[in-house]
Amino acid sequence: MTANEKSSVEFERLINGEQIQQDLDLGADASPEAAAAVLVKARELKGLNASEAAILLQCRDAAVTEEMFQTARKVKEEIYGKRLVLFAPLYISNLCHNDCLYCAFRVKNKEIKRRALSQAEIRDEILLLERMGHKRVLVVAGESYPEEGLEYIFKTIATIYATKEGRGEIRRVNANIAPLSLPEFRDLKATGIGTYQLFQETYHPTTYKTMHLSGTKRNYGWRISAIGRAFEAGINDVGIGVLFGLYDFRWEVLAMLQHIRLLERQYGMGPHTISVPRLEPAAGSEVASNPPYPVSDLDFKKIVAILRLAVPYTGIIMSTRETAKMRAETFALGVSQISAGSRTDPGGYSAGDATPQFQVGDHRCLDEVIYDVVGMGYIPSFCTGCYRLGRTGQDFMDLAKPGLIKRFCLRNAVLTFKEYLEDYASPETKTAGLAAIEENLKDVENEELRQEVRERMARIEKGERDLYF
Repeated sequence: MTANEKSSVEFERLINGEQIQQDLDLGADASPEAAAAVLVKARELKGLNASEAAILLQCRDAAVTEEMFQTARKVKEEIYGKRLVLFAPLYISNLCHNDCLYCAFRVKNKEIKRRALSQAEIRDEILLLERMGHKRVLVVAGESYPEEGLEYIFKTIATIYATKEGRGEIRRVNANIAPLSLPEFRDLKATGIGTYQLFQETYHPTTYKTMHLSGTKRNYGWRISAIGRAFEAGINDVGIGVLFGLYDFRWEVLAMLQHIRLLERQYGMGPHTISVPRLEPAAGSEVASNPPYPVSDLDFKKIVAILRLAVPYTGIIMSTRETAKMRAETFALGVSQISAGSRTDPGGYSAGDATPQFQVGDHRCLDEVIYDVVGMGYIPSFCTGCYRLGRTGQDFMDLAKPGLIKRFCLRNAVLTFKEYLEDYASPETKTAGLAAIEENLKDVENEELRQEVRERMARIEKGERDLYF
């Protein structure tokens, strides 16, 4: 029996709550020495099991926590190097039939104006993102669509890929949309989709039912089984996540690890990305303003670090929910992808007069984010090379797990960043960026490859674009 054939009830039992609690109970009594031993293992880049993660999640020793953070940074740089991938979310609709207590788009929220962007409006939004310099977009929609149904999403993806202006183009479209059936996922793959992203929100079944009062999203099993259906449909890059603050973060992290290990066993690969959003205030939501299980800044940083150590090959995404300060601190703990200049309402880049899905913490524009990222020693990247050359799914995992993917990441980051500096950067950012490129070129494996990168950079200066390894 395939994953697609199992019932929702069976999938609801995939998360073993008793095992999670047992791991937490045992980990609570672990000594600082035991936590330090876990960190020694983590440096081998082979990940951690649930019991080891439980020890770190509950360790309160300041010295060990600092060592945890340093280890996470080393592991991230060993796998991905110093590059940070940038993207922008594109909210196309706030229509939704679900009643999720934490979301401004919930069906019973009468405080917001409902709208779904037309294809012409989507084109206008994309043109604005391209003029900023973005090359990657994450399509986000409420879980109801206009009369044309799922075809609306397919048309949106086609519109985005077709919208080009001068040197502006979107080279990769990812999607965060409602769970689909297996045939629908196959149709989604045919559009040229990149990563399919779906958050379970909370893995705790009782909390899940408490937070999702009505709509198809109330079906826990249908949602948790969606990633498997995406894999079976041939979409081999998927993203998962938890909305931290709905339930105990320690329980949620261990449940997510159970989900990941299940995917690895059944499909030979885990998620391409993990997102770590924290609850932020949202219009019409008391839950969002007063999280049932608030996560402190220290614990939030531990979540990022522990996920980096437990699943070292996976990209970790940090959104603009967090402040610029918190985002900067998590870059050093394992974050490898970030959104920038984000708007979380339909038409937000054009007008910005609609109600956002949640309150954004980092309001800086893309150029400001890039300038600061460079100042912190990272190299911004708009790379899509792996996806166009087939380094996805299991092929990507095979390169990421031993730390080989960063060889491609650095070279392609330099080339795409060079494009940005030539086409979109402010004078201050261009000066800082060119210096950063020179510094990072020192980390390219050998002189022959460094020369190849320099030759391609010269071609970019002469007008060529979209060069990658």
